[in-house]
Amino acid sequence: MKIIRENPLNQRHPRSIASFSIACILANGAWVGLSLGEAWRWRQAAGDVAAVQQETLFRILRANRTTQYAARTNFSSVRSIADFQKSVPLASYDDIAPHIECIAAGEPGVLTAEPVRLLEPTSGSTAATKLIPYTDSLKAEFQRGIGPWVVRTFLSQPALFGGPAWWSVTPVTARHRLSPGGIPIGFEEESEYFGRGQSRLIRSLMAVPGEVKLITDAESFRYVTLLFLLRSRSLRLISVWNPTFPMLVLDPLAGWWPQLADDIAAGTLTPPVPLEPDLHTHLAGLNRADPRRAKEVRAICASADFARDDGRGALHRRLWPRLGLVSCWADGNAAGYAARLARLFPQARLQPKGLLATEGFVSFPLDGQTGHALSLRSHFFEFLPGEDEDLPDSASSDRSCLLAHQLKIGGCYEVVITTGGGLYRYRLGDVVEVVGRYRDCPLIRFVGRTGGVSDWFGEKLHECHVAAALDDLLAQRGWQPHFAMLACDAESPQPAYTLFIEQPGASGVLLGALAHELEERLQENFHYAYCRGLGQLHPLRCRPVARGLERYIAACVARGQRAGDVKPVALHRGADWVGVFA
Repeated sequence: MKIIRENPLNQRHPRSIASFSIACILANGAWVGLSLGEAWRWRQAAGDVAAVQQETLFRILRANRTTQYAARTNFSSVRSIADFQKSVPLASYDDIAPHIECIAAGEPGVLTAEPVRLLEPTSGSTAATKLIPYTDSLKAEFQRGIGPWVVRTFLSQPALFGGPAWWSVTPVTARHRLSPGGIPIGFEEESEYFGRGQSRLIRSLMAVPGEVKLITDAESFRYVTLLFLLRSRSLRLISVWNPTFPMLVLDPLAGWWPQLADDIAAGTLTPPVPLEPDLHTHLAGLNRADPRRAKEVRAICASADFARDDGRGALHRRLWPRLGLVSCWADGNAAGYAARLARLFPQARLQPKGLLATEGFVSFPLDGQTGHALSLRSHFFEFLPGEDEDLPDSASSDRSCLLAHQLKIGGCYEVVITTGGGLYRYRLGDVVEVVGRYRDCPLIRFVGRTGGVSDWFGEKLHECHVAAALDDLLAQRGWQPHFAMLACDAESPQPAYTLFIEQPGASGVLLGALAHELEERLQENFHYAYCRGLGQLHPLRCRPVARGLERYIAACVARGQRAGDVKPVALHRGADWVGVFA
């Protein structure tokens, strides 16, 4: 393994705090400065949504009019949005998979005229791995959404300029992969989403070096991540995708802090499982001996109450007193986990992230506003209304897709995107609700995924129904479980849905009562009640679990997902969870 990057901010001498703060201020300031233009252009776009979206579509079509896909769908002759919608069908990943296979084989000009730089793996909660083509244009489209977010976040909270950040660094599932045609599979690290110039700035501001993602053992990954986080007393920002990820990383601190403090004091690196030699040498070199910080860590951790969330919150406040912002998913099923993460970092403001997918950049947080702003200049957006949504008079009766300026507040829609990466009228599968407007721009919040239906015996349980029922029953009890997920034990001799729950202090009697009431709520679904009446399904069971979140994420990672991408769900459609939680 060849490690070539250095992170000078992590190599600082413990006494050089002042120079380190100045370096962070300069780097953060440079990043914000580079983003100002995009922030201004987005604000202008918010005043003329229809025109900007039309311009965005035709920019993408002009650039790709010579592709195989353009010839097949005849979009090179498109003269209007209506023409585009008639010529190009809505598409799922299965529809474009044959084109992706051609790209992976090295064939040029399939979906985009410009070359595909890499294929980024992604997966849903149950789907197999998908490969999304990334071009320079797609990276630029991400920048058009990241810029306004960066500017508004830092200018609304200037203290963030003064220190490093913990950017999501998750372990890779495989390294140095190439497609059959020689195209790299996967970014080198998450900061590459930000573009070449800005990714350099971000790497210089990372409290946890990007090379930590090369650690393949999960326990050692957590240990080294914790080591660098503990070194960073001046940590200002945590930016992760999933709110469960920081919990998973921080949980072993209760047992590991004495050894971690010893490593910080001596400048050593002693993870549970030895690292590859080159990687160990590189990371150990970034861990300069800091006896002063080690002494502080020991004093804080020795008196901490690790058994309670408020005790951990007090601990984290003392370890990172200047932390000002935690940014993560906080909508849909992530809401409960985000609320717990906020309790674990009481000194920081929680910023719900917008809707970002591997396929595209949909929305970003707009401080002071309810909901997230549509990233108007990134991609061309369409929206499939729910079955109970009425089409506006301006929408053609032979098309169901609406445009951004046609959305109504309170409506729920599935997001459809057209991008410079070669996705045309691609159904993301994400459902959003319009909660307001900023100028003419829709403000949205993530509601859930389409197709979130579990249907083993004809019961047709929908995740939205399960989530609402479960949230209500937990709120009635004042419970805030560390983990809760419903799944069908379909392979049991007595098939039944099982609620896997980690609620400290809940007795078997209380869990039995919860199972009974949730069963009653689910029987409000005619199909579920019918299956129960036929005996195809037995009564819902409630099963207490330990380390539920950790086991859930580990199981998803074993199936090919990245730890930072694993989304919490109220209802999982898989049937093999009893073995995971046994």
